[in-house]
Amino acid sequence: MKLLGLIGGTSYHSTLEYYKLINEGVSKQIGLDANPELLIYSINIDVMRRQDIDEINTTYLKVAQKLQKAGAEAIIICANTPHMAVEFVQPKIDIPFLHIADAIGQEAKKYNYKSLLLLGNKPTTTKSFLKDYLKENYGLKIVIPSESNIDKSHYYVSKELTQGQFTSEAKHFYKELIKIHKEAIDAVILGCTELPILLKDEKSIVPFLKTTDLHIKSAINFILNK
Repeated sequence: MKLLGLIGGTSYHSTLEYYKLINEGVSKQIGLDANPELLIYSINIDVMRRQDIDEINTTYLKVAQKLQKAGAEAIIICANTPHMAVEFVQPKIDIPFLHIADAIGQEAKKYNYKSLLLLGNKPTTTKSFLKDYLKENYGLKIVIPSESNIDKSHYYVSKELTQGQFTSEAKHFYKELIKIHKEAIDAVILGCTELPILLKDEKSIVPFLKTTDLHIKSAINFILNK
């Protein structure tokens, strides 16, 4: 098995999901009496909250270099938003990132989805690191909510979901937001790794692309060299 490095902490709730489900997924294939070796570095989420891109880039480069030095053969970031640092960090290390957008794009291609609604916090929905990556590498049309709904989504992500609060109000907001866009989209990108936790028991009127689950699948395949 290959040794994977995980960068977590943003939030630790999503990191727990990654750690748990990667172990479960690998163990199901190699035998339940075994599990993969993993390297985990959990950063302070305040680095992301400050949204200083130079600080974010420097932090993720330092952590990626530490994981590489410790023997990691690839790196996975256990969240969506910190992927904004990948473009800066990747040329400066010798091991690949398992990019969350590749997991999304490959799933969309599999089902021939063309137009996707992107949900998440403000950086994820407004910056280019997911939207442009998916457009340029997979030819996808990415739809984002109105400015007011982006602000409201950012509030729920930063003030509730990443702090472990999964309220009925947040659930109602996202379900209504999907209804608004249902005629213009083929599927919804749950572009915050806590959103699949919030909506895990909900049936959607359009398919969910759960970034956490898709990303974890790519991690399992890498570890097992598939």
